[in-house]
Amino acid sequence: MIDFDILIIGAGISGSVLARQYAELGKSVLIIEKRDHIAGNCFDYYDKNGILTSKYGAHLFHTNDEEVWEYVNKFSTWYPWQHKVIARVDDKTVPIPVNITTVNTLFGENITTEREMQDWLQRNRVAFDNPKNGQEAVLNRVGEVLYDKMFRHYTKKQWDKYPEELHASVLERIPVRDNYDDRYFSDKHQALPRGGYTKLFENILDHPNIQILLNTDYFEVQERLGCFEKLFYTGPIDRFFQFNENLKEKLEYRSINFVREEIDQEYFQESSVVNYPGKEVDFTRIVEYKHFGDQKSGKTSIVKEYTVDKGEPYYPVPNQKNQEIYAQYKLEADKLTDVYFVGRLANYKYFNMDQAFKNALDLFEELEVENVENRVHAKSV
Repeated sequence: MIDFDILIIGAGISGSVLARQYAELGKSVLIIEKRDHIAGNCFDYYDKNGILTSKYGAHLFHTNDEEVWEYVNKFSTWYPWQHKVIARVDDKTVPIPVNITTVNTLFGENITTEREMQDWLQRNRVAFDNPKNGQEAVLNRVGEVLYDKMFRHYTKKQWDKYPEELHASVLERIPVRDNYDDRYFSDKHQALPRGGYTKLFENILDHPNIQILLNTDYFEVQERLGCFEKLFYTGPIDRFFQFNENLKEKLEYRSINFVREEIDQEYFQESSVVNYPGKEVDFTRIVEYKHFGDQKSGKTSIVKEYTVDKGEPYYPVPNQKNQEIYAQYKLEADKLTDVYFVGRLANYKYFNMDQAFKNALDLFEELEVENVENRVHAKSV
């Protein structure tokens, strides 16, 4: 039995950032990870054709947060990548997010200016002052026809719930543009790490004070662990309290079934990501990783994504019922001493990648501000 200062469950963004921060503070850190690799859902690898491929779906880094951008640049060099997504709608191909081109293509319009696009949206929207759910949020922005063609059925496939069954915030974060901008994101910094995300995480965790146990389920070894000052848990919060008789109701999570196909041709599709928002197919999108970084190979591969109920949890399902269940777990979590829940699954909250980095950095700063200030002072003396 070995004692550690800091015990961290999970080697994804949250766990890795906290591990590095505490290691640099002089603390000994043990990370326990049930998978056979670090980097969480960001894990990527080179396939047999030499193409850098993400195992758990495409991850596109984008941020306006200068602190986060400075932090990730400590551990990797990054190259600019303006992510673009297209969708097959009816028999047409249109850009996502909705922009002038989307409307002109689907409706035979001839919009050319931002003012004309704003007028079109205003004429077609169904106004709601305070949208109560995802359906009202979309109708309030784009109206009934676009809602039906691009949002309603895609949301059902993605969440197994129609927009009216989800919190308004789920669909409010999807942008709608009044210009020709076909970039999926509009953040100041949009980039991918050279060598991939796994290499980025290897660099973050490359510190003599950090030890990692892979292929290890915390709940199977917790009785054999030594003493520690703090525990950080990044898994599903309801799993942590699985033996609490007062909290038997499980939270809903969505998982993804990734179906990979090898293609004996140079390219399969014209873009890295093609969404399928209609009912014609069961999958939500096809990702062709070869497009990322303009990789070269005589062959390619594609991954079809089917969102499912069972499997590795990826997304919390934000509706009123789940928020009420989560609140019960949060009350129990707050009673614990020196145990902290951090990350998308533990906080039951959707984070973009930069938000996950920021959340972990902020938690460390909140807990260790005095120790950090003392270390900075000692270096300056």
